[in-house]
Amino acid sequence: MSISGSELRDALAQNVSVSDDALVSDLVDGRTITVPLAWFPRLAHGTPKERANWRLIAGGEGIHWPDLDEDISVESLLAGRKSGETHESLRRWLERRDSVR
Repeated sequence: MSISGSELRDALAQNVSVSDDALVSDLVDGRTITVPLAWFPRLAHGTPKERANWRLIAGGEGIHWPDLDEDISVESLLAGRKSGETHESLRRWLERRDSVR
């Protein structure tokens, strides 16, 4: 199954939930996307409270978690793209995070 470029660009999120294992986004067109939480290390390292604190951005084109400094586009989820964050960037983020706790 392939997804056209317009299907990727026109997909909008309306709800999001994050469990210990998965990120789930319900789209306005009735589809639901579920991806492994391991694809997004910042979410995986977040607490349930931090993961629950999200907001839609750009009219539902993306999701933002302010406590985790994470932004994920619906287009990326549909395309099956994992986080592009480098190990070094994640390491620095984790160190800063640990220093404020």
